[in-house]
Amino acid sequence: MGEITGYLAPEGFVAELQTELGTTAIETYGRLILARGPARPVAWVANVWRDPVRIEILSIADAAKKLRAIQRNWALYSFAQHRRAALIAEKLPKVSAKPLRFGERAPTAPLGSWTLIDQNTLMAAASCSSPFPNGEVKFIEDRTVPPSRAYLKLWELFTLLGEQPKRGEFCIDLGASPGGWTWVLQGTGARVLSVDKAPLDPRIARLAGVEQRRESAFALDPRDIGPVDWLFSDIVCYPKRLFALVSKWLAAGTVRRFVCTIKFQGATDFEIIRQFAAVPGARLLHLHHNKHELTWMKL
Repeated sequence: MGEITGYLAPEGFVAELQTELGTTAIETYGRLILARGPARPVAWVANVWRDPVRIEILSIADAAKKLRAIQRNWALYSFAQHRRAALIAEKLPKVSAKPLRFGERAPTAPLGSWTLIDQNTLMAAASCSSPFPNGEVKFIEDRTVPPSRAYLKLWELFTLLGEQPKRGEFCIDLGASPGGWTWVLQGTGARVLSVDKAPLDPRIARLAGVEQRRESAFALDPRDIGPVDWLFSDIVCYPKRLFALVSKWLAAGTVRRFVCTIKFQGATDFEIIRQFAAVPGARLLHLHHNKHELTWMKL
């Protein structure tokens, strides 16, 4: 059959992943799609299973024994045979999936993934793209200060990258209200220009190093700002309008790094996704904390 790769779609986005994989897709098990060829860049994926293999099993104990013989750490993706799969998982070493405190590093230990495709057959991949079970990054949330849960997207992105704005760097937060992303960025020690016609939460606006501009993010002229270390956008707008905004800042050549959320309203626009992906140095991904949206980066 040749080289095969497994792609686990985010919850609710199997159709988007199938569209991306096209004719290379050959089998589907719930959210897990097997496709011909080596791993390729796709956006609508929670975890990539590299070189998955079928393993015939005689019993629950035999399944656990065969997985342990490959490596120690495994995460179950359960889509069928749930009770039998859970009994196998109970016989495997426990993998810590405790929520992280922001600032803690992503796990570094190898983590494989497996599922039961029928009563006597496992599908398993010892190597996966995500160090988190099924690509689900979870945090100990701050339920008191941030004015919305949008901050979790930046927490997740910075954890996956192992990188964030440095103290003293200059960040712009477009469409900042009510201020969840500004709060995260200010917490890194960066200087933040928050731009939105709507106001920031007063607690965020009072933070040191935060400047608020009550104007449209689309009207901001890059020539009036000067060099920018990071440009962030979580604006609710049509993807084509966001692409025009990003293109204006790219043309100005004043921004070192971009992080923007592409929010889809209605059907997923694959043509605009291709346009974002075609920007040199760009990367698209679906974070666990994204909804019907993708995170676009140029770092």
